[in-house]
Amino acid sequence: MEDSPDRALHVVSHLAASLRPGDLDETVHTLTRAAVEVLPGVHQASISIRHEDGALRSHALTADFLQELDEAQYSSREGPCYDGVTNDAFTVCGDLRADPRYPTYGRQAAAAGVRSQAGVRLFESERSVGALNLYSANVGALADIAFLTALFARQAHTAIAYALQVDQLSQAITSRQRIGQAVGVLMERYQLSEDRAFGYLARVSQNSNVKVRDLADEIVAGLPAPEEG
Repeated sequence: MEDSPDRALHVVSHLAASLRPGDLDETVHTLTRAAVEVLPGVHQASISIRHEDGALRSHALTADFLQELDEAQYSSREGPCYDGVTNDAFTVCGDLRADPRYPTYGRQAAAAGVRSQAGVRLFESERSVGALNLYSANVGALADIAFLTALFARQAHTAIAYALQVDQLSQAITSRQRIGQAVGVLMERYQLSEDRAFGYLARVSQNSNVKVRDLADEIVAGLPAPEEG
């Protein structure tokens, strides 16, 4: 099946209708569901993220059995899922059972009913790399959707970038609220002014190399306030 302007327009319009401002977890689940709905030949999808420490994890799986397949790719270092977050920004396998690149994983995928697969890089930063994994039960099903997949990936990248900003803003607001609560606890516990209570938190954070928000969490949880050292 060849890409067409009508199909491309459908992908764009569907994503525009599907993606709403939200947090990161909601966004990645929306993306994998949309991939299955709008990309021809795609039956299942997941998102892989390689973290700063090298750990690989899967998110927003559209079917439970994908967890085992994704983990098999991570452990064997084989498969489009693994390639998408390590080696290649775009990898397509038309027949997993016959592809010499994946002698171990290919047999396992075929046994699970997956015959073709693609891995598409979604984002890359200093801390993490993310890729969209596309699965099909049919041999050769993903060979002719390179343009559509790239178009989808561009829109997905924009959505994820927005969601990351939303999450960072939410975390900043939560941290500020928690620090404010901790300052209030210190003011009441030790009869300090607001400035002196915050100064105390800042000094302990610097001297102990512990983030202010982590100290605040401990104080709000009722733990004894640490010594300044």
